[in-house]
Amino acid sequence: MTDAELAVDLLYWRNVKQSGGVFSSVLLLLFSLTQFSVVSVGAYLALAALSATISFRIYKSVLQAVQKTDEGHPFKSFLEVEIALSQDQIGKYADKIMLYSNTCMKELRRLFLVQDLVDSLKFAVLMWLLTYVGALFNGLTLLILAVICMFTMPVIYEKHQAQIDQYVGLIRTQVNSVVGKIQAKIPGAKRKEE
Repeated sequence: MTDAELAVDLLYWRNVKQSGGVFSSVLLLLFSLTQFSVVSVGAYLALAALSATISFRIYKSVLQAVQKTDEGHPFKSFLEVEIALSQDQIGKYADKIMLYSNTCMKELRRLFLVQDLVDSLKFAVLMWLLTYVGALFNGLTLLILAVICMFTMPVIYEKHQAQIDQYVGLIRTQVNSVVGKIQAKIPGAKRKEE
């Protein structure tokens, strides 16, 4: 199973226990970040994991001593797993990061230097709207809302696809109509071929 298929299965709640575990863990982490610093949360998570593994190791050692068995280290199979990244993997990820970075820089240059007036105006309106969003929410709150939406919207869309598509079509028609009227009134704005 690929990473994309695994993500889709998580977001569409194909395995309820797995999706619930990931969803609750991420929300718990984000809510704890609202109360404590990143350093504190990281340290507490590391201490919790370390406490669990040390306790399990001591428990297994005592159990081996009482039963007089020689099972060895309880985490031996995990210690033998190779976790190093290969040069090919690092190169692949670096290439993807470079591609996304270059694409983003080219698009920002195009928008800020007004290559297309309408697109730059749309970007300006988006930035103006984000000032209001930023005044209402901080970044962590937006991240929490995004996680909640990621785990609820796909399921809602899957159950009510016909109605949602109908309303989205109506909204798209209205937006295209308004954008067309604005483009017709702006001198020098070119209409894109649809």
